[in-house]
Amino acid sequence: MQRHQILVVGGGSGGLAVTASLLKRRPSLDIAVIEPSDQHFYQPGWTMVGGGVFGAERTVRSAASVLPAGAKRIKGTATAFDPERQTVTLDDGREVGYDYLIMATGIFLDWNGIPGLAEALGKNGVTSNYRFDLAPYTWKLVQEMQKGRAVFSQPPMPIKCPGAPQKGMYLSCSDWQRRGTLGQIEVQFHTATPGLFGVADYVPPLMKYVERYGAKLNFGSRLTAVDGAAKTATFARADADGTPVETVVEFDMLHAVPPQKPVAAVAQSPLADAAGFVEVDQATLRHTRFANVFGLGDGCSTPNSKTAAAARKQAPIVAVNLLAVIDGKEPRAAYDGYGSCPLTVEHGRAILAEFGYGGKLLPSFPWDSTKVRRSAWFLKSTFIPWLYWNAMLKGREWLAAPLEKHQ
Repeated sequence: MQRHQILVVGGGSGGLAVTASLLKRRPSLDIAVIEPSDQHFYQPGWTMVGGGVFGAERTVRSAASVLPAGAKRIKGTATAFDPERQTVTLDDGREVGYDYLIMATGIFLDWNGIPGLAEALGKNGVTSNYRFDLAPYTWKLVQEMQKGRAVFSQPPMPIKCPGAPQKGMYLSCSDWQRRGTLGQIEVQFHTATPGLFGVADYVPPLMKYVERYGAKLNFGSRLTAVDGAAKTATFARADADGTPVETVVEFDMLHAVPPQKPVAAVAQSPLADAAGFVEVDQATLRHTRFANVFGLGDGCSTPNSKTAAAARKQAPIVAVNLLAVIDGKEPRAAYDGYGSCPLTVEHGRAILAEFGYGGKLLPSFPWDSTKVRRSAWFLKSTFIPWLYWNAMLKGREWLAAPLEKHQ
């Protein structure tokens, strides 16, 4: 049986960032990364692709080109976990052993969770910026639309990048406004959540753009079915006395976001909490029951916003704490729940929302982070993608130094 000192499950942003952070600190480590895909995607860029800011080719590289130097790759999908035996089983039946395990499995996008959605995508005006191959179709629809109804949906939490569904709406509206067609387009935003954004401080500036674009907000409204050929979307909500209400909405363009849930193999394993996510301490990111297991990214139980920025902050914390455990010490770095969502409210301007546990504002710069800024747009469109490829995936922890829990 193949065995490694450290086994990382998942070669996405969190898995590669923590691998790079570990090897930067201790190049002699024996680390292997389990990942089935031969491509690595910069997923936060897909909103910008859907908004016509840059092409999809800027968001993808080969998995081999981004694997940190010194790490080994195991091509496959993890299907079972046995933390007592310290093994992971792959989809081809192989078992891989480990001394220490890092879970970076991400979250599962359930495209079949809404009847009719999977079949409708990519035609009849149905699209989603949550897929690499569909984000360019979003931009095509935006360019072609002159009049009619554009509907944007957001499923129940938890979802990855919770601001992305409305960012797609803002960038679409911004383009229609620039071209003078917004007045002929009815814009609806249906979100299963009770409010526009989870951190209250950012709601007032966002509402100004909702009003500017004339978008109709529908809270507690969940997409339950799509009929692509008929161009209708069905939404469910509860009225004032809790009675379920179903509404069928005709559309010319539908931007849909699928419901999301824990990866099945994780949810069915001893590593999961009751909700199905990897159960970790929200500060140290160490598993609450298995001392040689850590977790980070969208697939772990921490109550933070599931964003790439969160994984960027979590990676060095896991690296520092895991090395402490290897050395026979206690974890000494703490994660404060940091997440970031550059809210692209119009072409050329954005709100750099940065916050931690409990909605506490955690700005990286000495400014009011609730303000709309051109500089925040530059960060989202130019600097952060560069930072992702050239720093986060290479163990350079600019703006991500781990916070000390105790000595």
